[in-house]
Amino acid sequence: MGHPRGEEKQNKEHPHAEELQKVASAEPSGEELDPSLRGEAALIPPGWRPVYRNPLQAPGNVAGFVLEGDGAATFPLGRLRLESTRSPEEGQKANIVFWCPEEFPADHAVSWSFRPLHEPGLAILFFAAAGSCGRDLFDPGLPQRTGEYDQYHHGEMNALHISYFRRMWASERSFHTCNLRKSYGFHLVAQGADPLPGVLDMTEPYRMLLVKQGPDVTFAVNGLPVLRWRDDGRAYGPLLASGRIGFRQMAPLIAEYSDLSVYAP
Repeated sequence: MGHPRGEEKQNKEHPHAEELQKVASAEPSGEELDPSLRGEAALIPPGWRPVYRNPLQAPGNVAGFVLEGDGAATFPLGRLRLESTRSPEEGQKANIVFWCPEEFPADHAVSWSFRPLHEPGLAILFFAAAGSCGRDLFDPGLPQRTGEYDQYHHGEMNALHISYFRRMWASERSFHTCNLRKSYGFHLVAQGADPLPGVLDMTEPYRMLLVKQGPDVTFAVNGLPVLRWRDDGRAYGPLLASGRIGFRQMAPLIAEYSDLSVYAP
């Protein structure tokens, strides 16, 4: 497993530094991050408890994380900021995935705060991700992954993935949806309306909540249910079991993440 690259990169050196500072300068209060105030607690199954918490505030919080693709993980405002270090003109080669090193059980809920700072782009959460044929996601025998999307949906791995901020193409920006897919393959299994505004209208981070319980997957933003899907275990392959979670971005998106929590029975 590797470590995030580009920690030494300073915000002032970024071509969008002034824009990003203006957009992201407001610190969220403790009240804003209280899950009960966002309806999050009511959507987590009864009896589930926190099994992992990470504030994502400083480099030490992501010391074991794995970055795939050429990107930078920095903390200029005490929140994890992800961005590609390649030009978006390079297409898929400019995209990145940032994996949490922990493996979580088949049933789990993931919540995190998200705030995009510079668009266009796209943000995805991979979950229940594992190597094919029962192998670990980071098995050294698997082909190297470098952020190009086909390596994740038609590579030697299985996962569920939800794209919850889709602003890359004009068609995505004109009609906002959250898309849930299952892989191996590129199976679009559910869609829901995306309530997130564009960067210019964001005044604070938004709270994301993904719940995988048995065959059911649900997703909510700030406590608002967005989509629900039941996997029959046949149409798109067997139910996925334990696995890892990872944040994916399409360049030139720059976004911040904080207060990552995982719950399980």
